Amino acid sequence: MRENPDQSRYRRPRGGGFNPRLLIVAGLLVYGLYYYVSNRTVDPFTGEKVLIDKNLDASQEQALGLQAYQQILQKERPLPADAEVSRQVQAIAARLIDKIDEVEAALAEERGLQAQNFSRDFQWQVQVLDSPQANAFALPGGKMAVYTGLIPVAQNADGMAVVMGHEIAHALMRHGAQRMARGKLEQIGAMAGAASGIDAQTQQMIYQAYGVTSQLPYARGHESDADEVGLLLMAAACFNPAEAMPLWQRMGAQSGGKAPPEFASTHPSAETRIRHLESLQSKALQYRQRFCRES
Repeated sequence: MRENPDQSRYRRPRGGGFNPRLLIVAGLLVYGLYYYVSNRTVDPFTGEKVLIDKNLDASQEQALGLQAYQQILQKERPLPADAEVSRQVQAIAARLIDKIDEVEAALAEERGLQAQNFSRDFQWQVQVLDSPQANAFALPGGKMAVYTGLIPVAQNADGMAVVMGHEIAHALMRHGAQRMARGKLEQIGAMAGAASGIDAQTQQMIYQAYGVTSQLPYARGHESDADEVGLLLMAAACFNPAEAMPLWQRMGAQSGGKAPPEFASTHPSAETRIRHLESLQSKALQYRQRFCRES
C-alpha cells in the first residue's frame, strides 16, 4: 500500500534527535553542585557545615547591612540617643557585645575548632525605633534596632537581653549570608527546572513541596541556633537565662492564637522554643558562672 506523501514528509525520524535543553539542564546542575561543594565552611558556633559564598567578605557584608539599616531608619522614627529607654537598650547591647569573643571561643573550643572572630570589625550601633512592633533586629556589620513595642513584652532587662542576644547571634553566625548563598542555589534550581520544560503548574507544586520540606525547616533551624547562642551570650553577660521562658510565653501570647502552624512558619512555635531553652538552662548557668564578672 502506497504511503501518503504528506504523512511521509512530516513523519519524525525514529529515536528522535538531541535535545539541547538537556545540555543546559546538565550544565546548570553541575554548576549548582560545584557552587555548593566549593562554598561549604564550618560554623564555629555550631560545628556544622554551612553554605556561605566565599566571594562575600566581611566588608561587603557590612556594606549590605549598613545600606539596609539606612533604608529602615528613613522609614521609622528613631528615638533620641539620650532618651532614657535608648540609654537602657544601649547598656544592654554593650554588655552583650562585650562577651562575644569569649562565648565564640568557648563554643568553638567545645567543638575542637578555632574561633573565626568574623565580627571583630563590626561597627556595633543600636537604635530604638518608635513603633508598636514587638520586635528587634541585628544586621550584618552590627547595626541593630529595638522597637518600642518590644519593651512591655520584655518587661525587664533580662527579657530584653534574651531578644537582643538572639538577634546578635543571627549576625554573628552570618545567617544572612547563608540565606543569600542558599537563595543562589534555589535560583540555579529554578533555572534548571524552567530549562527542562517542566510546565509552570508542576514547577509551582515542586516549589511548594520544597518550601515545606526544606526551606521552612532550614529557617527554623537558624532561629533555634540563634536562640541557643543568644541565651549563652546573655548569660555570660550576667543576665538571668531563666527569664527566657517567660519572655517567649509573653511573645507567644502576643500573637493571640493567630500564629501559623509551625510546619508552615519560618519560626519555631513559642512552645518549641520554650522546650529548647529549658533544655539549655544548665549550660547557660555554666556560662554565667564562667564569664559573668559582676562588680
